[in-house]
Amino acid sequence: MPLHVPPAPAPALRTVLTALGSPTAVREARTPSLLRSQGPATPELPLPVHVLDELSPAGVSATRLAGWRFLIRCGERSVAAADTMLTPDGWAFSHFFEGPYIASTERALRQAETMSQAYQPRLLSVPSLYMLTLWLHGDCTADGATGHPAATDLLVPLAPAPPGIAAHRPHRVAELLPVLTHRATPVPLLGSPA
Repeated sequence: MPLHVPPAPAPALRTVLTALGSPTAVREARTPSLLRSQGPATPELPLPVHVLDELSPAGVSATRLAGWRFLIRCGERSVAAADTMLTPDGWAFSHFFEGPYIASTERALRQAETMSQAYQPRLLSVPSLYMLTLWLHGDCTADGATGHPAATDLLVPLAPAPPGIAAHRPHRVAELLPVLTHRATPVPLLGSPA
């Protein structure tokens, strides 16, 4: 089934296009692949980036929108990504980056396109575990900038995933969040007050 990619805010896209057109922004970025790329660089596949700051014992927690991520394509492949963030003055370009999450995101999106159910793709960051997942939201008409993971949504951990969690294996939110909650809960040290 096709993925229903939510539209990015037009000002967020404009900031990325402006940064791509700025030799200074591209030159100062720590993205050798973007610097070496031949031909035009285009932002594609905008995904809202949500952050799960706190995992509750029930495994269900609210998320907050941290920004929008665009994969930067040069020719036939994505060479980098660009993040935007919401500021008091509106959307602003944050930074370019490259690394394993670029290819892992593309792989997870291709994998999701083969599923029988339609989904709205988002990214979900779990900072306490240094983890990024492709969040496949079941409500394709939802505003991509709002909401929290439903129990039946899917989370696909991106590589590199934390030890013991398989990358690119889809998990229902109801199954994975309790595991993540347990992993994120600090274990009291022996002899320390409970």
